[in-house]
Amino acid sequence: MRNYKVIGIMSGSSMDGIDLALCNIAEHDGKYTYSVEVAHTYDYDDKWRVRLSQLRKADALAYAKTDVFYGHYLGQLVNDFMIQYQVRADLVASHGHTVFHYPNELITRQVGDGASLSAICGLPVVSDFRSMDVAKGGEGAPLVAIGDELLFPEYDFCLNIGGFANISGKVGEYRVAFDVSPANILLNRVARDLNLNYDKDGEIASKGAINYPLLAQLNDIDFYKLPFPKSLNRDWINEELWHLVKEGERLSSEDKMKTFVDHIGTQIGKSISYLSRNEAAGKKVLVTGGGAFNLTLMDYIRTHSEAEFIIPDEKLVKYKEALIFALMGVLRVENNVNIKKTFTGANSDSVSGSLNGDFKNLL
Repeated sequence: MRNYKVIGIMSGSSMDGIDLALCNIAEHDGKYTYSVEVAHTYDYDDKWRVRLSQLRKADALAYAKTDVFYGHYLGQLVNDFMIQYQVRADLVASHGHTVFHYPNELITRQVGDGASLSAICGLPVVSDFRSMDVAKGGEGAPLVAIGDELLFPEYDFCLNIGGFANISGKVGEYRVAFDVSPANILLNRVARDLNLNYDKDGEIASKGAINYPLLAQLNDIDFYKLPFPKSLNRDWINEELWHLVKEGERLSSEDKMKTFVDHIGTQIGKSISYLSRNEAAGKKVLVTGGGAFNLTLMDYIRTHSEAEFIIPDEKLVKYKEALIFALMGVLRVENNVNIKKTFTGANSDSVSGSLNGDFKNLL
């Protein structure tokens, strides 16, 4: 048996903060088990939130500086985390923060320079998990399907509701994965109109009314008619979706929120129905990500599907993606496949991730 203590780092598209999770990953005869020892979310201050949200519009030098500075920042967070919880790790696996994601143009970029991160925390680092898959013609997203397959095989589907909602599940002999729809990235934008960071428990949505003309327009967006694999990015929201809200009749924040909640629920329900060949009853769906705490959203998801939605303990809900990137780091160190072509549509499986630092004690 091999055992690794790995700090997984995840920064999602909704920019709530940076998740760090110290995970114990064990491998025995090709089977992997896990435990999340300690975990913490470090909120972004306004400076970082603005810088990251505007970075796709910046020049090349600003991008390069941010890549390095953000890497140093993550390295310092690792140091703070280890001091705060009095722990040590063998390895860091960092997703970074996505700035550009255009797989049709063979481009994906996450800031958070692995060399800088490793230099500051003094640990070996695996980063840049998406680039190899995109170079092979894949979507480069969602990447968590490898963890769904290895760590949560008892569920028919794994649904993560973060900035975007994504799902993975078996179709025939193979697991597939794809982005379903925007989720918290939309809901948080509406919440900020009310000077709130997010819609706690779905309270705002619960007070609204669905605007059915807008709902019909949202559900008719071309992306939802595309076959998987497929993925979304922040620019898509402005280009394909948000203008529908601006062009329509003036809606209250509550009505926007309720309409978006039903839209997300509709698309998740359709995805589960499609993957289960219209036989969703009895299927078990593991639900994680911040959207799992949104009671109104979960109610609407349930109205659009006969599947059983299972929300695990809070630690797994919040830190499943950080856990899976920790696993992906271990797979990379062991030179094992951590992205499969059936997840992303690439022309072959990948052993993906850039290595920085001293790995001699892990090999």
